[in-house]
Amino acid sequence: MLKAKTFLGVDFGAGSLKIAEFEPAEGGGLKLLRFGIRPLGLPGSQDAARDGVLKKALAELIAEGGFTSRVANISAPGYQVFSKFVKLPPVDTSKVTQIIQYEAQQNVPFPLAESSWDYQILGTSSDGGLEVLLVAIKSEVVEKLFANGEGSGLKMEIVDASVSALANAFRFNYGDQEGCSMVIDIGAKTSNVLLFEKNRFYVRTVPVGANTITQEFSAESKTPFVEAEKFKIAHGFVSLGGAYEEPDDAKVAAVSKVARNVLTRLHMQVNQTIQFYKTQQGGSAPQRVYLCGGGAVMPYSAEFFLEKLNIPVEYFSPFRNIQIDPSVNVEELEKVASCFGEVVGLGLRNIADCPIELNLMPKSSRTRQEFNAKKPFLVAAAFVAGFGVWATGLFFAQVAEVRNGGVASIAEKVSFLATPEGTLSAEEAKLKAIQGEIDEMSSYLRERTYWPEVLAEVRRVLKSAEGVSSQKLGVPVGIWVDTLYSTEPATPAVADTVTEDAPKYVSMSKELMIRYGLLKAPAGGAASEEGGDGAAAKPAKSKSTSTNEVAVLTLNIRAVNLQKVKQEANGQLAYDLEKEAKSSPLFDASETQLSGNLEQVEDTATSFTFPLKIKLKRPIKL
Repeated sequence: MLKAKTFLGVDFGAGSLKIAEFEPAEGGGLKLLRFGIRPLGLPGSQDAARDGVLKKALAELIAEGGFTSRVANISAPGYQVFSKFVKLPPVDTSKVTQIIQYEAQQNVPFPLAESSWDYQILGTSSDGGLEVLLVAIKSEVVEKLFANGEGSGLKMEIVDASVSALANAFRFNYGDQEGCSMVIDIGAKTSNVLLFEKNRFYVRTVPVGANTITQEFSAESKTPFVEAEKFKIAHGFVSLGGAYEEPDDAKVAAVSKVARNVLTRLHMQVNQTIQFYKTQQGGSAPQRVYLCGGGAVMPYSAEFFLEKLNIPVEYFSPFRNIQIDPSVNVEELEKVASCFGEVVGLGLRNIADCPIELNLMPKSSRTRQEFNAKKPFLVAAAFVAGFGVWATGLFFAQVAEVRNGGVASIAEKVSFLATPEGTLSAEEAKLKAIQGEIDEMSSYLRERTYWPEVLAEVRRVLKSAEGVSSQKLGVPVGIWVDTLYSTEPATPAVADTVTEDAPKYVSMSKELMIRYGLLKAPAGGAASEEGGDGAAAKPAKSKSTSTNEVAVLTLNIRAVNLQKVKQEANGQLAYDLEKEAKSSPLFDASETQLSGNLEQVEDTATSFTFPLKIKLKRPIKL
């Protein structure tokens, strides 16, 4: 849906800042009104200096380019965005978000609490599983981009990843291609390899970029990076190798050799990506290649990949199906067109439903924008409220004067009732105290049976999960409890025997868990002191003082390792146990869940562990 008459796409790349203004084209599609690009140099890919360079470049581009809109979709550079394809087992649709969040916790290389992440389900595999694109970025990175944008008067609406924006631009412009197509996007710090085939899409980011050429040439020629970059742009090209004669200029020959060596390393990564796509994703070999990105404009880059891949190579044109306003300098646009794939993809988000729709905007940024949008209304509301308070105060002052006169008259008539009222209040207090003692005793009697009931329910859930998983996998399944303890709130120390006060003790000893059937004792009799197959580990000691009730139990589950039977069997077993626990009438399904990492073990390991958090519908009172 259209959000503004004209709108901006801003790509905060590592090597250059790119911006374009669009409007909806007549009859549908997108129309380019104006564009701008500004190199960022080496500081653009260095986190310490990047902020200041971006702020200056953005302010200059907006001032010099004549951009009228301030509504913008933005994308972050590939080296700051984590992206990965994950395959999920067949699950109920209601479980998809929970499982993807669990996968994000396992795969994202920085804490989810400090990041903004999103996902897109791209399709299903042959076994009914889901193929998911997972992307994440540190929230502080996006906050800095927002600070730079807002400093230039921009209002950001979407924060996209460069790979998804580029994918949307390719689908829009080259959706008519048959077979498998490959896009090699050579950026300043990293390169993206994208593969498209019918409804299939795959991308991999590799740590090889155009800055690598400059850095290696700078070291070899002993010239500063800035000078090496200028020389590379002015005179550099990719050496064709073989029988071709070297240039007479030694520095030109040096930079061309370095360029070929770096692109050779990139070619090796491209080959690995193709092999993985064919063997692991079930895709086909690419039939054509499209080059794009600032690093692809070096002369003879296309000839190099044609020689190495032996398939047709051409430059990606993101404006192939985009209308160009007559005021645009087409000659200048053609020089940098292949660098604007992400910018076009950002513009498409405002006029159509795109194949990949991600938004990495942090919650804090969205809240701040919503507040700023409401600020004028809040000021007006405050004024109206202030006037209302003044008028109301005047009215109630007059009412209070009349009321005080009436109260004084009534007080004289009811003063003789004060003594009987005091006696009655004292008796009511005694009755309330007695009723409290009765309620406390009744509650204590009920709690004596509730704790064993909870333990018996945990045992039933374990047995039920064993039966479900065994039926699915066709082999015997063993699940038991290593430790059982309270995490919120903290509880008293471990009890060694069952007493009348048993409900008070939530962290359990190994003897108690064996007694209630939660732990399988070894053949020798008593459980071992060390965690392992058939033995309960020592429970974690409480870190705080006792509280009045316990609502959450944490179980460290141990199960027989079934990876030899099926690679994903351990994960399936954990999900089965979680499902059984959620179905219990004693446990709160919304907060009963797998609470940490599934232990990664070798196929030869006897068992593996994973944590399960149980939220009681009725807390255990101590």
